[in-house]
Amino acid sequence: MNAAAPADPSRVSVPPRVRLRTLALPAPGEPSRFRMPGCLDAGERARAAGFADRRARLRYVTAHAALREVLAECTGTDAARLRFGRERPGGAGGRPVLLGFPEGPHFSLSHSHDLIVIAVAAVPVGVDVQRVPRTGTVDALLPRLHPAERAGLSRVPRAARAAAFARLWTRKEAYLKGLGTGLARGLATDCLLDGTQPPGWHVRDLAAPPGYAAATAVAYPVPLPGVHRTGTA
Repeated sequence: MNAAAPADPSRVSVPPRVRLRTLALPAPGEPSRFRMPGCLDAGERARAAGFADRRARLRYVTAHAALREVLAECTGTDAARLRFGRERPGGAGGRPVLLGFPEGPHFSLSHSHDLIVIAVAAVPVGVDVQRVPRTGTVDALLPRLHPAERAGLSRVPRAARAAAFARLWTRKEAYLKGLGTGLARGLATDCLLDGTQPPGWHVRDLAAPPGYAAATAVAYPVPLPGVHRTGTA
């Protein structure tokens, strides 16, 4: 399977819709319906139990339970019965897949600190969310970017550069997740400045709370209709 191949629009009878869900973790001490839901499988429960930090455990449980909920809605399958794998089982990389559904849906999951974002579509999709980094982090990562991206960010006033970097970074990560390569492709390979679209893909910023940036990338050459639900876990 070619992880990088975009969908052929001529073979898609109805433009696919992108389903997005954004969840904010509740404040510490507030209740959450995702403390340890029964829909998680044994592997997910074991991994959740391995987190020493309570907040990290809640973030993991919430993200994976919410993903199951969204995919259950899309497939009409009980959330606890869903099984996950990789496009290239036993190999490195590849997008996550829903076993038993060879035609999709495709999905992507990202979380950062107290925010979780899920994207589901009929074609390959990637999503990423990041908290705006400190200036020192931006300075350390800038040399790894595409030359045009470095030049573009250098023109942004320093006070606004961290937020601009976060927007760029989420676009890059969303695209690389959509391809199925992740960061192994190399951050300097593609230029994803504002308005730049990779061939056959549409990358766009998503609305995010202050202090965060988020983006999605869809293997379709034009913007797609979508439904974006937001809430608290």
